[in-house]
Amino acid sequence: MEDTRKLFNKKAPPFSLSDQYGKIHTLSDYQGKWVVLYFYPKDDTPGCTQEACFFRDNLHILAQKNIAVIGVSADSIASHDKFAEKYQLTYPLLADTKKIVISAYGAWGMKQSMGKQYEGILRNTYLINPQGVIKKIYERVTPETLF
Repeated sequence: MEDTRKLFNKKAPPFSLSDQYGKIHTLSDYQGKWVVLYFYPKDDTPGCTQEACFFRDNLHILAQKNIAVIGVSADSIASHDKFAEKYQLTYPLLADTKKIVISAYGAWGMKQSMGKQYEGILRNTYLINPQGVIKKIYERVTPETLF
């Protein structure tokens, strides 16, 4: 697991992952744009749905500021497709089933629920500038405190 603090002000780790339609996205596809890259634990769960819909509802504001939104989880392309269709999510949801990109961004780690600890995807969000440098890191975001 990468320590997220080490990523601040550094080049964002590259990625090449498929979205809910099977289209491959790479970080270099977004050169010249700001990118909100957010990691979330699971499609169609309450907190993840709230977070995804927050970005959906604010997409037009972010687009006016030249900011693209990309969600990443370990769910399959088929799961992302159902989730995106159900909630009308028009931005890419990338499938990182092997958790390679999730790990590279330090979004895999220890979590706690009902007194039990386990490893899982951390709800981290990264703001990447048009040159591909991470300029802001929001760690362990909760849907109640989104931006």
